[in-house]
Amino acid sequence: MNYYDLILGLIPLALLGLTAVLTTLGFGLTTAVPLAGTVSVGMIGHAMFARTPTDAPATDAPATPTVRQ
Repeated sequence: MNYYDLILGLIPLALLGLTAVLTTLGFGLTTAVPLAGTVSVGMIGHAMFARTPTDAPATDAPATPTVRQ
């Protein structure tokens, strides 16, 4: 499991779980859903911009260029 798998699992958990917790704490549903959605969007933003997915370097190419003589 990597970071992006974790984020994909936490997005619906945060949206549904935080909505349920906030509703239980007395927030209205029309307030709880946007607050939980903001947390989910923040996680998506972090995954896209703070920890950007990058391509793995090619392992078949030499790390340094060789000079032929």
